[in-house]
Amino acid sequence: MSDDALVQSDVILQRLTKLHPKLIDLSLERTWRLLGALGHPERRLPPVFHIAGTNGKGSVAAMLRAMLEAGDYAVHSYTSPHLVRFHERIRLAGKPHSAPIEERDLSRLLDECERANAGEPITFFEITTGAALLAFSRAPADALILEVGMGGRLDTTNVVDKPAVSVITPVDLDHQSFLGDTLTLIATEKAGILKRGVPAVIGPQPDEALAAIEKAAAKAGAPLFVHGQDFTAHEEAGALVYQDEAGLLDLPLPRLPGRHQIDNAGVAICALRQAGALPLERDAIAQGLAHAEWPARLQRLTRGPIFQYLPEGTEVWLDGGHNPAAGRAVAEALADLAQHDAPGEARPLLLLSGMLETKDAGGFFAAFRGLAAHVETIRIPDADASLSAESLAAAAEGAGLSASAASSLNDALARLGVAAGRATPRVLICGSLYLAGHILKDNG
Repeated sequence: MSDDALVQSDVILQRLTKLHPKLIDLSLERTWRLLGALGHPERRLPPVFHIAGTNGKGSVAAMLRAMLEAGDYAVHSYTSPHLVRFHERIRLAGKPHSAPIEERDLSRLLDECERANAGEPITFFEITTGAALLAFSRAPADALILEVGMGGRLDTTNVVDKPAVSVITPVDLDHQSFLGDTLTLIATEKAGILKRGVPAVIGPQPDEALAAIEKAAAKAGAPLFVHGQDFTAHEEAGALVYQDEAGLLDLPLPRLPGRHQIDNAGVAICALRQAGALPLERDAIAQGLAHAEWPARLQRLTRGPIFQYLPEGTEVWLDGGHNPAAGRAVAEALADLAQHDAPGEARPLLLLSGMLETKDAGGFFAAFRGLAAHVETIRIPDADASLSAESLAAAAEGAGLSASAASSLNDALARLGVAAGRATPRVLICGSLYLAGHILKDNG
């Protein structure tokens, strides 16, 4: 890919950010207008797996894609946000694997959507989702995995009349200024993707959220398949055991680390079974679980410039989770890792964190109380909405952690090396997908 090609899409994307004064303005009116001007590409899509939820959407999407591709199906997928390049959001089907959209194709689609929009107000996510749907409508595939951007009811992806299956992963408090400040309100918004007669697979939920989803499903006429009631997934003797009314499957544990990924795997398997039109053998499901990848979700980093600042042998993990529920899941996974440290070789857990000002930093850090030895905080590079390092350190201290503010990423890494003393630490870089993307880009 040439530098000129890269500049072309970057310039168009930058121009599209100026079409609406707000980055987020939940509504479907502008989307319907654009899709009409484009000839309604949303009506010409392969069977759709539509995924909403607070946490786990991306992991479920990654497992679905890996399992379907292991079964020799061609799969499109749409996820957000991206980590390093916008192209990651739009993956086009191929054999044996899908791949991010090519620069030339993306530039042409964005240009076409910009012309069809004719200068009317529209958000960045709305017009770029229109480009994605246009791409998916023109390239043959057996399935489309479509991840909701925010909420569900008024999300730009909620234009598919009858998906093959709807999925709601765990719901928790996040984006309260847009979705509401209670679990009931947030879950109701996410349940807005449910459609009459379309099976809906529901991941583990707090009681309040599940009650709201059940109420919305009854109103929409969507049959529910609820984790813990209609299907289960658990670890047993180093394997994943999945069971529903169709029977039991003994499978390998997911490649994606953390106990929460067992629940996500169960949701993905149930979604495949309920979709119906895309049958998979047990071996394809097993192969997909064993090979699914999803960067910046408890991703182990093993090389790159960041290691020059850390003691030899340091174990580095990267996770983009940014709300209290994500903090709890990641803390649990790291506590599990610590239990497997050799006697006398325990690794102190050190955090390097940056977060956006819209997030509940104190709630996120509370999960690491008694687990993390120290936190170094930074302002996320090139993120206007980032909390200052000082404010984030204060939030960590308020949650009961030792914390200090660093002036830069390199400064924070060097400080962590000092904090480790003579021990060989385990370092978690966390708090934001924007920070994770910056790390992946700069660390190669």
